[in-house]
Amino acid sequence: MTKKRKKTRNRRGLQVVTLCISTTMVLILLGLVVFFVLSARNLSAHMKEHLTVTVMLKDSVTLNDAKLFCRDLYHRPYSRNIDYISKEQAKREQVKELGSDPTEFLGFNPFPATLEIQLKADYANRDSLKWIAKEIRKDARVSDLAYMEDLMDKVNKNLNRVSIVLLVLAVLLTFVSFTLISNTVRLSVYARRFIIHTMKLVGASWGFIRRPFLKRAAVVGVIAAVLANAVLGAGIYAFYLKQPDMLDVVTWEVLAITAGAVFLFGIVITVLCAWLAVNKFLRMSAGELYKI
Repeated sequence: MTKKRKKTRNRRGLQVVTLCISTTMVLILLGLVVFFVLSARNLSAHMKEHLTVTVMLKDSVTLNDAKLFCRDLYHRPYSRNIDYISKEQAKREQVKELGSDPTEFLGFNPFPATLEIQLKADYANRDSLKWIAKEIRKDARVSDLAYMEDLMDKVNKNLNRVSIVLLVLAVLLTFVSFTLISNTVRLSVYARRFIIHTMKLVGASWGFIRRPFLKRAAVVGVIAAVLANAVLGAGIYAFYLKQPDMLDVVTWEVLAITAGAVFLFGIVITVLCAWLAVNKFLRMSAGELYKI
């Protein structure tokens, strides 16, 4: 009798370990999807905010006028950052790139003073840029304005495609994850189907019968979530050691939401699967239990 109990206890322990491992692997996949979705959103904003609108000033514009113009533009809702590049600075940069000084044969500095405007992510699109450019060109201090419209369109289009792919992948993985965890939980409950039936015969309520199964499922979900977050954290840290610049995209907010989502998925999915599995066996009669 003691050997039989010990064997049953070992079998249940093995089932719990198997459930933890399988749930951990599924949560790692789900965590990766959440991480990449959030990182893609930040990457989109990061790339858009580094697209530059170049405003060329007239030669008659003094340094004070340029500073006043910068101050005016800073108060516009679309401005994130503005850099002033004087005529001399523009000449030095071009001489460095071209390897020759055009003022030697032209007799004057042909490069205008410019303002490099970095837009907020919400305004880095074709429609917003049209009215922004129209508004800036109205100023008498502006001689011309330029921005890479084609590059901006390509960036927005590619980022939209990546977002759609990640969203579809997230939906599919959620469905697959629920199915895998549901099957694993159902197998663990299946081994105790006769205990469930016996408790039902002696008058135990469905809530009383479900409670230990749901508690165990919640504990498994928490353990699996901790393990999954540990694996994800180690992977992200290893990537950070190779690419320290990733902190521009992978913020603490992204990490916190990813970890929270893994915990939420781990607890909700395991508890829900256990609830469905126990209910299934509670509805069965003794004859049906022997047939499955």
